[in-house]
Amino acid sequence: MKRYGSVIGLKPEKIEEYKRLHAAVWPEVLQMIDKCNIRNYSIYLRKLPDGNYYLFSYFEYTGNDFEADAAKMAADPKTLEWWEVCKPCQTPLPDRLPGEWWAEMEEVFHSD
Repeated sequence: MKRYGSVIGLKPEKIEEYKRLHAAVWPEVLQMIDKCNIRNYSIYLRKLPDGNYYLFSYFEYTGNDFEADAAKMAADPKTLEWWEVCKPCQTPLPDRLPGEWWAEMEEVFHSD
């Protein structure tokens, strides 16, 4: 199992919409997350001292080929539709890597 963390900005005027969307995630999206071997998926919201809002996501990957599972998820029509609904709420970090929407974070500590 591998843990993943990532971060993205959230537009202040979209906070309530984003919360509403994630209070009732589409069942097909949740099923695809599970089919792609992702467990314990959580998203947290925080306003930082720079005055901006950020989302932090955490999940655990239990499969053997993350790239293949990520490609499967990215090819799923319902997941793509969900992402298109969520993307207008988000502001990607300017220093994210090419191809990233959410910027990956480095794990520096974990305790069981």
